[in-house]
Amino acid sequence: MDGCIFCMIVRGEIPAKKVLEDDLIIAFDDIAPQAPVHTLIVSREHHAHIGDDVPEVLRSAMMGAVPRVAEAKGIASSGYRTIINTGPDAQQSVHHLHLHVMGGRRMAAGMVSFEEGR
Repeated sequence: MDGCIFCMIVRGEIPAKKVLEDDLIIAFDDIAPQAPVHTLIVSREHHAHIGDDVPEVLRSAMMGAVPRVAEAKGIASSGYRTIINTGPDAQQSVHHLHLHVMGGRRMAAGMVSFEEGR
């Protein structure tokens, strides 16, 4: 998809610090990390979000990559958080299916927060 930053990374048009890749996914470090380890697992095929008719094999590949990324980044034993943002209320900023793997420090107990008045 033209103009999609993740599609450009998948095509090699924009450099990224790759952690792992295969035929279905590519994992790379986030350029604006929100934790000491913040890696994105991105589908090679463009889908706007997890509800965008994503084939089961791709969903499985993305989830299967999570422990591999955690191991590669050295956070498998200490723990990590995985997040998939979907749509505007979740603050999805890039509309290309991706999963965040975050760790490297103790995370806050609360998993989510909401804007006041919503």
